[in-house]
Amino acid sequence: MRMASIDTVDAGQIAAVRATHPRAFRTGLDEVRKWAPWVIAIAYVIGSLIYFDVHLLFQASERALRLLRAMVVWEDMANWQYANIYKGIAQTLAMAFLGTLLGTIGSLFVGFLAAKNVMPIRIVRQMVRRFLDVLRGIDQLVWGLVFVRAVGLGPLAGVLAIFISDLGTLSKLYSEAIENIDRKQVEGVRATGAGPFAVIRYGYLPQVLPVFISQSLYFWESNTRSATILGIVGAGGIGMILIERFRAQLYDQVFFVVLNVLVLIFAIDWLSKRIRLWAIGEKSH
Repeated sequence: MRMASIDTVDAGQIAAVRATHPRAFRTGLDEVRKWAPWVIAIAYVIGSLIYFDVHLLFQASERALRLLRAMVVWEDMANWQYANIYKGIAQTLAMAFLGTLLGTIGSLFVGFLAAKNVMPIRIVRQMVRRFLDVLRGIDQLVWGLVFVRAVGLGPLAGVLAIFISDLGTLSKLYSEAIENIDRKQVEGVRATGAGPFAVIRYGYLPQVLPVFISQSLYFWESNTRSATILGIVGAGGIGMILIERFRAQLYDQVFFVVLNVLVLIFAIDWLSKRIRLWAIGEKSH
């Protein structure tokens, strides 16, 4: 077998081979570019562990064990004020449901205004989207603090915080779903001479309604957890009971409340699944 001499290979052939097989001509700079992100990421993780004093976790292990033991050993259960606990859970559920419902209703209107294929006026669409960015950019807990200051302690502050936060997020999700619909169905409805509202009713909503329901149900489940945290900052519900029990070091009651919240979340998840199957016309097996 004869091998070609290097002298017979010109610069054009080398350039062609380099273009078709770039990995065979890696330079030292290419190796640096390949490994530099990994080195930086590892160094950042190590630096973060040092910065946040992870070693304190090992020193606090004994306190953590005492806390866990206090949670699982239930004492004096006859005096736990169950009526207040379940009243707080009911307030939390109502807070999450009403806030999600108001956010869903508002998003049905605002989402269409933010969709490019529904609102052709660019300046209006951009103003709506920037407004939603403001609502979504501020955390729900911050909204809770704002409304506690504005309307006082109680579930109303939590409802308003969930409503404002969901309005910003759901409207964005709704507008994206609207922009991804099949235009043929809309054009077919418009060809019958239907007005703008009829086009939305019969052209847009049948396509996006299952998506809207699914997203709102997920937010209802998520807001039930969020309402618990909002209660800690004064928005009422089970969160206020949790923080009171924590301050009194009644950790067994805290664990009991957490278990009840988990059962509530499981029940909402089961109910959401049934509603979602009903919305898309499928039967559960």
